[in-house]
Amino acid sequence: MIRLLLADDHRLVREGLRALLERAGFEVVAEAGDGQAAVELAAKLNPEVAILDLAMPGLNGLGALEEIRKASPKTKVLMLSMFDDELYVLKAAQAGAAGYLLKDSSAEELCEAIEAVRKHGRFYLSRRITNARLRRLIEEEGLKEGGKGELLTPREREVLALIARGLKSGEIARQLGLSPKTVAAHRAKLMAKLGVHTTAGLVRYAILKGLDHDCDPPATRAGGDGRPRSG
Repeated sequence: MIRLLLADDHRLVREGLRALLERAGFEVVAEAGDGQAAVELAAKLNPEVAILDLAMPGLNGLGALEEIRKASPKTKVLMLSMFDDELYVLKAAQAGAAGYLLKDSSAEELCEAIEAVRKHGRFYLSRRITNARLRRLIEEEGLKEGGKGELLTPREREVLALIARGLKSGEIARQLGLSPKTVAAHRAKLMAKLGVHTTAGLVRYAILKGLDHDCDPPATRAGGDGRPRSG
């Protein structure tokens, strides 16, 4: 039985969702009427899935999502919203949501989405969002709960950040004190890990995940003798 936390500022919505989900065999361990309460309950109860309304007073759904990921890292977050705007979906994915479901979805799809984010880890996108470009972006970047950026080594994050800033492999090698061959190897590993096959895809991923500001100034990276280092 999957343990759930519901957060929505409308009591009738919460009660309706709770009744529906309990009939479907899920266990609703708590309800919250705002984002801050959702964060506190998640930290206390560690539910397997938290269903968050995007628009809540005070701390909104995106803010609560980020705090829940810190307070209860194992909790998967499914965003529930009436907005199908591309920006909201990408922001949710970037912040570490496991899925995004529209409020006018069917009860069947809600249950399917919960099962999907709990078991499979892939970002679940509401069937009613028919934006082909958005779906392609999510598929290309492999956006998952937690974000694949967390799978990268510190050095790979540095290389990715500099790629996103438009630097060529030779420039990256000089800035990080690496050999061009080592930079090329890091680039290949990045593409393999992220499921991206072009430099443009790497740049887009870095920007969406906020990794384009991850690299320290070059002065902190240079070796004392100025010679390339391994990494």
